[in-house]
Formats: sequence, structure tokens, C-alpha cells
Amino acid sequence: MSTRNHEPVTVDRLRATHCARRKEIRARLREFDQIFQSGSDAQLWEEMVYCIFTAGASAASGFAAVKAVRPLLDSGSRAALTRALRKPPAYRFHNVRAEHIVSTRSYLRKEASMRLRDKLMSFSDQIERRDWLARNPQIKGLGYKEASHFLRNVGFKGYAILDKHIVRCLSEIGVIDSPKPPTSRSQYLNAETSMRNFSNQVGIDFDELDLALWSMRTGRILK
Repeated sequence: MSTRNHEPVTVDRLRATHCARRKEIRARLREFDQIFQSGSDAQLWEEMVYCIFTAGASAASGFAAVKAVRPLLDSGSRAALTRALRKPPAYRFHNVRAEHIVSTRSYLRKEASMRLRDKLMSFSDQIERRDWLARNPQIKGLGYKEASHFLRNVGFKGYAILDKHIVRCLSEIGVIDSPKPPTSRSQYLNAETSMRNFSNQVGIDFDELDLALWSMRTGRILK
């Protein structure tokens, strides 16, 4: 069983981890690619909901919450979603996240007829694509970290998921100054650029680097 590792992160340990888990990491990235290439728009919507649920919560909590509401994602009411999320194992943010889902779904129906793949592909600039998700007041519950998380999970490349695990690792190595996650767009973009430069310096693919660092802290390679 995988366990959390709290040893200080070093470049040597990072390289060793990446080498040891490279096949697993690349297999996970291929799974993300497959979602975008052959998954339905309903699957992309489910991935967005998963990322809404994982904001401020664990991946395991997000998985459980998605499972609880899966039959309701297409048309379930806020009340129905809330009831489903309150059943054991209860999801902590059942009221507000139910509202996020209903509100975001309503907007995406009007804006894109829920054709998420087409909408995401309509952006020629990757920063603009993420800004549409993270800065759009009609899309609830996705800041820069979770917008990046969603885009990575559906096969887009080049987005850093700067959660507490990744940020602490980058801080320990000296890539960024603060061990605290960025709280503004400019901070996020600056940290992401630093991470990209570091990726080039150590010769580890940017998207693989994210998963390697996350696995060093959590012991797992999840979505």
C-alpha cells in the first residue's frame, strides 16, 4: 500500500522517483489523453465536477462525491444533489458544491450546449483557455489550480496543478520561494513559469514532473 513520504525533496530524489515510476506516470497521462480523444462530453462534464469537488478536499473525497451524484449530473436539481452528497460518506461542502454544479451546468448549456470538447478546442491560446474556466464568474468552483487540474485530466498539456503538495515540493527544491499555494493569477503564472524552467533544467517532461512530485508527497499517481 502506498504511503505518504515526508522526507525533504531533492533533485536527486526527484530524478530517482521519476525514473522508477516513469511507466506508471506515462500510462496515467495516456489515460487523460484518451478521455479527450474518445470520451463523451458527458465524461468531460463529470471530470469538471470531480475537480469542483476536489477544491479544498481530497482526491478520495472527490471520487466518492462524483459516485454519489453521477446519476444526477445531467439534470438533477440542487436539492437532489445535496441529498445525495449528504448520504454517508457525507461530502463536507454538500450545499455550496451542489449549487456550483447546477449553476455551472446551466451556463454551459446556454454557452456551449454542453459541448465541452468543442468549446475547449475553440481557444488557440492555452492561457486564454484556462482563464475562461478560472476567471469566468458563471463557472463556479474552479480557480486556477482546479481549472488546471480539469484541463490536465481531459488531456491538455502544459498546465501546472499547484496544490499544497506540489508547491511544498517546489519550495523545498528552491524552485519557488514560498511553500504556500499562489493566491492570485500573477502568482500562479509566475510559479508555473518557474516550474516549467525547472522542468527544462532537470530534463523531466513538464506534465510528468507534476505527477512525479505529487507521488513523492502522497505515494500515489492519481488524476
